[in-house]
Amino acid sequence: MTRTTPQHQALGAFLRERRGRVTPADVGLPQAGRRRTPGLRREEVAQLAGVGVTWYTWLEQGRAPNPSDQVLDAVARALRLRADERRHLMLLAGRTTDAGPHAPAPLTEVRPEHVAILERLLPFPAAIQTAAYDLVAANRSYRFFFGDLDSVDPVDRNCAWLLFTHDEWRDCLVEPEAVLRDLAARLRARETEFPQDPRWPGLLASLREHSPEFVRYWDEYEVRGDRTQLRRYQSSRVGRLDTIFQSLWLDRERGERIVVLTAADAVSARRLERLDSLVGAAPTWTARDGVLTNALIS
Repeated sequence: MTRTTPQHQALGAFLRERRGRVTPADVGLPQAGRRRTPGLRREEVAQLAGVGVTWYTWLEQGRAPNPSDQVLDAVARALRLRADERRHLMLLAGRTTDAGPHAPAPLTEVRPEHVAILERLLPFPAAIQTAAYDLVAANRSYRFFFGDLDSVDPVDRNCAWLLFTHDEWRDCLVEPEAVLRDLAARLRARETEFPQDPRWPGLLASLREHSPEFVRYWDEYEVRGDRTQLRRYQSSRVGRLDTIFQSLWLDRERGERIVVLTAADAVSARRLERLDSLVGAAPTWTARDGVLTNALIS
């Protein structure tokens, strides 16, 4: 039996929460007698996964010694986990991840070619994010998409923090509940996938302290991977904008990416063009070695 670690505890909490979501009827088991809690019993999950009840109990308690991929797959099937939830389970169990075994240093510099990409994407808003959603560069459309990024304190330039705690950013969301619930689920998945990012402890503690809404969504234990999706915004400058929100990898091992919002229809395309013309020749903002600068492409 292994010593319980915070990661093992997180694994157990995830399994318990997911077990509570699956009913006997979902997996073809008879509903026998009254149940004090919703969902499957531990012995039912063990039966469905073909493992011992004691061993599965240890797994939920974070004490199971080195579960195999085959056993974890069986538990994932028993709990009807989606692909991104199964990946989260494997990461919590210490299995192979795309992020690799080494902890890379945090991003401290944006290369000129990255800034050039952001400029070329205009008039579409685009920014470079770390795994923990820190903004390290943004083109002019993104800088003024949610208001005025330049007016935000540099230590607060984190998309999750701004969307959960800054009214100006939140008010741009046409469907705030759906976006923020999805954001919390992606934060939980990213924290497990990219634990080397030093921002996680402080960011999550601050969100829990200052945003009851974040606490509610975080405690739902949803996990979701990054995916292309429709996002609707209300710009104070140009009105309603329907966009396709997507992520483009810069460095998969470090979790660094370009996020870009392309127009979902002709009206939004014209309005993004207007937004870009309104903000003029503002350069791409970057953070280099912890110092804020404005970088122009020569």
